[in-house]
Amino acid sequence: MAQSIASNNELYTNENNMNLEQVSLIWLDDNIKNAVVQERLRAIINHLINFNDIKDCQEYIEQQSKDHRLVIVVNDYQGKIIIPAIHLLRQISSIYIYCTHKQGNRRWTSKYPKIKAVIIEPNELISRIQDDYRIQRQIDEPLSINMFTTTPGSNKATTGVNGQFVFFQVLIDCLLRMKPSEADKNELISYYINEYLGNKEELNNLREFRQSYSLGKALWWYTRETFFYKTLNAALRTQNIHMIYLFRS
Repeated sequence: MAQSIASNNELYTNENNMNLEQVSLIWLDDNIKNAVVQERLRAIINHLINFNDIKDCQEYIEQQSKDHRLVIVVNDYQGKIIIPAIHLLRQISSIYIYCTHKQGNRRWTSKYPKIKAVIIEPNELISRIQDDYRIQRQIDEPLSINMFTTTPGSNKATTGVNGQFVFFQVLIDCLLRMKPSEADKNELISYYINEYLGNKEELNNLREFRQSYSLGKALWWYTRETFFYKTLNAALRTQNIHMIYLFRS
């Protein structure tokens, strides 16, 4: 069972949230639970899950969708055991070895390209994850739009209009024609409150959003690196119709 939350500790993500950002940070360590470091990491990747047990952690990782992105922080001892089993999984984006010494770890870690660094200082860990995540997000977030589909036949392939593309375009057009409502905006905010429970930085952004957002500021909010930008992009990329509907407000 994942040790995702202590009910009396709001530093960890709410286990009932939807993970709107479609990315998780997994912290696997049977000794170190640095609340301060984890709070700062949640300002980068909101959905943070703690594991003590290697087997539980591996089972959780293997159950995740291939479209999900997982960032792993693990100590050297447990890393040597779990990394060979998970390294080739598509959902693994990057791995960081967080330990007390670098010597002796560089040789075995060099075998695994997804291991980005062996780190002993917390500030270096946070800075490296932030930089790497920003680069990875630029790679993952461009929306793939395919207007046509190709159907292979016995003698030749035929090309037709992609029905999913047409549906999505019609949906967006309908949403643009609908009048936004205060109820939809409140529902969106409620989702965010649940999603970012315990995330001080994003809750501060959400408070500002609630007080000052208007239709005229939609682009301004989108260009800021906050929950709004992250979740709207994820909703469009995964074609989450309900969330897109709420964003129209």
